[in-house]
Amino acid sequence: MPSAPAPSDLQHPTAAVVALRRVPWLAGVPTATLNGLADQSMLHIAPAGVQLFEQAETPGVAQFLLGGAIELLAVRDGEETLVELVEPFDLILPAAVLSRQPYLVRARVQADASLLMIPAEAFRRAVVADHALCLAVLACQAAQFRRQMKQAKSVRLRSAEERIGAYLLALCEANSGAGEIRLPVEKRLIASQLGMTRETFSRALPGMARHGLRVLGDLVFADDLDAARAAFPPDPLIDGPEPIRPLAPQENA
Repeated sequence: MPSAPAPSDLQHPTAAVVALRRVPWLAGVPTATLNGLADQSMLHIAPAGVQLFEQAETPGVAQFLLGGAIELLAVRDGEETLVELVEPFDLILPAAVLSRQPYLVRARVQADASLLMIPAEAFRRAVVADHALCLAVLACQAAQFRRQMKQAKSVRLRSAEERIGAYLLALCEANSGAGEIRLPVEKRLIASQLGMTRETFSRALPGMARHGLRVLGDLVFADDLDAARAAFPPDPLIDGPEPIRPLAPQENA
């Protein structure tokens, strides 16, 4: 998988072009279009904890996440609910950018993030003008929709224990070979994403040990992955990554 730009890359005059070419799902976009976007873009490093935008804010830029992680948080009366943890290489909420509508969630940097920012109007013009870019952005939005649909199915179809087990198993599978895995975000946010209270989440964690998944503090130990898979069998229509796969322009010819 292509790697995110190294810090030294970000200082290079052609860093924006290099960054866009490293986004796998932009591979079919003509070089001229990527160059045009790069000419108007800015590379930005945001440290953990920084808020990128607030819900109800209208986007001024399109933001490609090249490295790190971003928390998308729904907020009500000061309480935050984790909607999704976004990782590279993704475009942050393109639906709001394309429709000129307010963001529905808050975005906060979870792990130091490398971002490529393109003025929203310039991005919209490029999407209108270039068929391949339009198809790529459409594929990105489709993947985002499918991720949210899978999450909704998990909350509605699984018990609290099943949701927690599936979450921890997916975390272990994604970090295969690691002796211990750190929870990616705070437990209260994981609980909110899984559709339960922090108390319910915490009470269920000790019981995971009998299924081969031991949790101590914010560390997860995969003692018996076979037992975990038997207890929480992955469902291909709920679990697993959702790749961004743009249609080739000729497929619609």
